Amino acid sequence: MSIHVFGIRHHGPGSARSLHQALETLQPDIVLVEGPPDAESRLPLLIHPEMRPPVALLLYVVDHPEQAVYYPFAVFSPEWQAIQYGLQHQIPVRFMDLPQSHQFALTQTQPELPRSIKIDPLNLLAEAAGYQDGERWWEHLVEQRQDSTQLFAAILEAMTVLRNEVETDDCSIENYREAYMRKTIREAEKQGFQNIAVVCGAWHSPALVKMPPAKEDAALLKGLPKLKVETTWVPWTYGRLSMSSGYGAGIHSPGWYHHLWKQGEKKNTSTLNSSIRWMTQVARLLRKQDLDASSASVIEAVRLAESLAALRDRALPGLEELNEATQTVLCFGDSLPMQLIHQQLIVGERLGKVPDETPMVPLQQDLQKQQKRLRLKPEATETNLELDLRKVTDLDRSQFLHRLLLLGLPWGKTQSVSNAKGTFRESWRLHWKPEFTLKLIEAGIWGNTIEDASSAVTCDRANRANLPELTKLIDQTLLANLPIAISYLMTRLESEAAIASDMTHLMEALPPLVNIIRYGNVRQFDAQIVQHVVDGLIARICIGLPIAVSSLDDDAAAKFYEFIVLVNSAIALLQNNEALETWRQVLATLSDQKGLHGLLAGRCCRLLFEANFFDTEETSRRLGLALSTATEPAQAAAWIEGFLSGSGLLLLHNLELWNVVDRWIVQLPSETFIAILPLLRRTFSTFAAPERRQMGERVRQGEVTVPTQTSELNVDACTALRVRADAILPLLAQLLGVSS
Repeated sequence: MSIHVFGIRHHGPGSARSLHQALETLQPDIVLVEGPPDAESRLPLLIHPEMRPPVALLLYVVDHPEQAVYYPFAVFSPEWQAIQYGLQHQIPVRFMDLPQSHQFALTQTQPELPRSIKIDPLNLLAEAAGYQDGERWWEHLVEQRQDSTQLFAAILEAMTVLRNEVETDDCSIENYREAYMRKTIREAEKQGFQNIAVVCGAWHSPALVKMPPAKEDAALLKGLPKLKVETTWVPWTYGRLSMSSGYGAGIHSPGWYHHLWKQGEKKNTSTLNSSIRWMTQVARLLRKQDLDASSASVIEAVRLAESLAALRDRALPGLEELNEATQTVLCFGDSLPMQLIHQQLIVGERLGKVPDETPMVPLQQDLQKQQKRLRLKPEATETNLELDLRKVTDLDRSQFLHRLLLLGLPWGKTQSVSNAKGTFRESWRLHWKPEFTLKLIEAGIWGNTIEDASSAVTCDRANRANLPELTKLIDQTLLANLPIAISYLMTRLESEAAIASDMTHLMEALPPLVNIIRYGNVRQFDAQIVQHVVDGLIARICIGLPIAVSSLDDDAAAKFYEFIVLVNSAIALLQNNEALETWRQVLATLSDQKGLHGLLAGRCCRLLFEANFFDTEETSRRLGLALSTATEPAQAAAWIEGFLSGSGLLLLHNLELWNVVDRWIVQLPSETFIAILPLLRRTFSTFAAPERRQMGERVRQGEVTVPTQTSELNVDACTALRVRADAILPLLAQLLGVSS
């Protein structure tokens, strides 16, 4: 009876290839792998023809799915190759780590328990060898090793010395894990296996070679708490396998390691060919981005990489040498293309696949069914999706993506549509992430289909939403086309609107509801179901606003300023003349209201001027009154801010208003001017740069006078202009497709 311990790094092509060769030589009758025994029943799926790495084992607590852990595998992972070997040779394969049912429970009962060792052993060895980091040291000494003879014996010796020198925490969860590993090995011995292969992380290998008495491990493991867990396979990505994703056992360059593994699978492939193939991939990527990458440059880059490796006394060009050669020769010293190479080649964007037979909750099954029906393929890369909502399939896609958003799965994010006319266009950016699988499992409590689950989640959120939140939720729900949820939300909306007394809530709730009415025809639902709610909100806003805005401080006035602008835009969008007239009468009342904050009075006057409710003469009169000497300078400055904020074209094109403002500023005492200067600067900073430049030029030229007797225009000239305008109206009507 013999036990052979193979200490490996969890993801590395050299380790995986050396392990595979060692197993072929050893011919074990059982393979024990560091992994969760809870998931042993899922191992046969690993050799399924449709299983394509990278994939991950997902383990989660049944009662609390948010408590979960992933065990990622790539094709170059030594554990993957060990399990493949055992299953293909039809010998027992077992996981031997501490079950996650115990680890989850220990996390709950002993949250202070250290989860891992505090140092990276590879970094210590790399530092002693003169390398900057552990990954580069491991790559040069292990991953690129040509002769794997005695490799695992050397790793065992190095780790034994390291464990003797490094202080470890006696209360770490690592002690429980190693005790369970030794327990599994002893059980295999008792069952009569003669040639046992043990595959574990290099750090654990010394603890499994020299084992303490079984009684000590049994005492340590006795009475461990336990939780019920469930397991499944999920697709993974190389991006999530990288160290930058936060994965503890991650690597810097999974795409590079994949390249090394694939090159090692090819027979009669020299190291030179491996470097050439890598540079060829780099050149192909650069050409896709319309960057120059000639064959001659590729050859020069390979030669430079080999020269750098020789100067550094290395047998092969590593990723460091290839990157330096790429940036020098192919990127002409520019680091920007290297970011693209890092993302798409060094890390890679490969997305794995699991068989249909993989255990899934009903919600996952419905997701896959909808993805196939709508021809939406999950991809690890970001892709753009343009939808025409007049088409049935595109409308279904939009509704499906909006339902996922309600479930908290942002697979797609809406983008602004550029150079597109009409509300029937919708643009999405899709990016599938592996953790969405866990979110689907968590959402499984709401229903067995995407539609049922998103409806249930929406109704639950509606129960806790105030009026503004409720209206936004209705907007999202209508986009997702959830009839059951919409009916419930409308009932909640009517109840909430009837009892709501906060004017800011009423004003904030109106724009989303108007937006719903606007999209009614495109989205194919009856927008009239919210029309009576909108009418009621407008009536209550018009009645209560004058009282609500009296005696406001600066912060409250700024808040109501935004709401007044939003409500004005929403009512204008309705194209309801009666509501629009009522709203403008309210604005006129506010502009005359005594004690109203200047910011609001100025904005009301501006809105009425833009709507032609106030003409230029009336607006100038009100501006003059607001800026008169009888008005406090701070109040006058606030009025100017409300009137002008956002656009200075009004001053540039109306000389009478310009002169009123100009005279007011000129006559201010120096002390008052300094006091209100910050407010004026804030107002004028909202103007576009060309507007500010034109104002500066006009001020430099001096005061601009308004022509007198503007009403006595030349009658003949006006008549001529009207005749010329009437001549083009028939052609304009024909172009617009309306009756002349």
